[in-house]
Amino acid sequence: MTEQLASSEIGNLWMTYHQKTMFARMLEHFLHTQQNEKIKQQLQSYYDQETAYINEISGIFQAEKIVMPVGYNDSDVKPDTPRLYDEYFDILFLRILMKVTIGLNALHLSMTYRSDMSDLFMRMSQSSQQTYTAATQFLLDEGILTRPPMIPMPDKVEFVKEKKYMAGFDAFSEKRPLNAIELSLLYQGIETNILGFQLLKGFEQASDDKELKQYFKEGKNLAKQIIESFSETLLKSDIQPPAVAWGNPTFSEESPFSEKMMMYLTNLLSSFGLTSNALGTSFSLRSDLPAKMTIIAKDIFTYAKKGGKLMIKHGWMEEPPQTSRQS
Repeated sequence: MTEQLASSEIGNLWMTYHQKTMFARMLEHFLHTQQNEKIKQQLQSYYDQETAYINEISGIFQAEKIVMPVGYNDSDVKPDTPRLYDEYFDILFLRILMKVTIGLNALHLSMTYRSDMSDLFMRMSQSSQQTYTAATQFLLDEGILTRPPMIPMPDKVEFVKEKKYMAGFDAFSEKRPLNAIELSLLYQGIETNILGFQLLKGFEQASDDKELKQYFKEGKNLAKQIIESFSETLLKSDIQPPAVAWGNPTFSEESPFSEKMMMYLTNLLSSFGLTSNALGTSFSLRSDLPAKMTIIAKDIFTYAKKGGKLMIKHGWMEEPPQTSRQS
């Protein structure tokens, strides 16, 4: 007899279903409007995988007699709408979303107890990693993506000898160059927020709702502030910040996606931003960086909370499975 799903497994399946049905809808628009055959081939490959996983998760819900989540369906996308972003946005977005799903799959895998659930999340994790690698290599080959800065190869082991190693760039401390860990976290933060800036600029441009348009504008400006803050830190260490010339919105003002789905995606990426800043705070040894990232995390949290309230206001926030019915 198969054991009943644990609460963590139900919750993880529920979250995964929402995320995958959302991205499947986005891929349907990308595939309908994409003219670059190399990009289209990668999008189609991942779309086929996502569809198979959605069907598998649906089958689990049915077998376990769990009510199916609504998630995102045909009403949330208009595939034949004119492109909202340039041709390279699709593959840039695919790559960033793989960063999110790799992290989520790892988390979900660590919370599974039934062998079939472990197998499912292991397979999904492998798919995400393979897609991320393929998208990254394609963008590098096309000259769209730049590699992080190179540093001299370490030739000996060293240990921190002075407390001032943890000091940052301020009037009362001696300057210390960024180490490789700090540099990588800042670089990835800029790279991710460039895509977030472009995404929300398009959402702001295409939204029909005044309140939501303003919300997307606030998110765009927040991403811009993060890019500027992290770039300033890199430049003070004489390091060039990343720049991406592609992935920009077109002139279209017609959204291919429902307001509900745009809000969900914004909330998902905000949660990813909070996690990334938490990692940055934990692994940065220069005192100015955790302070900077803590302020940014607070701003992201406030923004995400506002988004949650807007989703509730519009009746778009589906309630996760509960431990018991409220009286």
